Amino acid sequence: MKYITNIIRILFLALFIFLLVNGKVVLWLALFGVSLVIALIFGRIYCGYVCPMNTLMIPIEWLSKKLKLQTADAPMWLKNGYFTWITLGISIAVMLLSKRLLHIDLPILPFWLVVSVLVTLRYKPEVFHNLICPFGALQRTFGRFARMSEKVDISACVGCKLCEKVCHSNAILVSSENKKAIIKTALCHQCTNCRQVCPKNAIHYKKNEKQSTYNSSN
Repeated sequence: MKYITNIIRILFLALFIFLLVNGKVVLWLALFGVSLVIALIFGRIYCGYVCPMNTLMIPIEWLSKKLKLQTADAPMWLKNGYFTWITLGISIAVMLLSKRLLHIDLPILPFWLVVSVLVTLRYKPEVFHNLICPFGALQRTFGRFARMSEKVDISACVGCKLCEKVCHSNAILVSSENKKAIIKTALCHQCTNCRQVCPKNAIHYKKNEKQSTYNSSN
């Protein structure tokens, strides 16, 4: 599954580069729009498999760890969660104003691609995914209502925290009370990293049900 996932990501990255080089990034934005509708049913598939930023952030995080550049703490001013909506508003304003005043379609996606790489060199991927990315703000909102998602079988979970460690979006929390893992649908990229490392096969992609305060908060 891991190799198939990587192949899918690389293919979409190649598609993004092709559209960018040929000046047709608007088609990618259309794809993103469709992905929001898909997120209502299948969750944040776009973030896990399609997004070029996420695809590049994966090897960048590995490099950051090797060079010992990564820090565990996000900047305090980001932690209130509002900044991601500010970046969304600024991105939309820049695109509209560039079209109206400069009569050009300013490609905002490459800018955020660079930002995602630079941020991930210093911080864990979850910082960009959850606190900075303007596209993530929309995906998180729509993904919150997903009918399908990765879910944990509480009866099988042993609270080993392996899933928590491999989650790039901080969507998994092992409760300190019952030592059971819970996946927050709004943050889950549906990437299957957690499922691949679970020693008890306790994680499955199935119909989403609100079963905890962690899953329904934020």
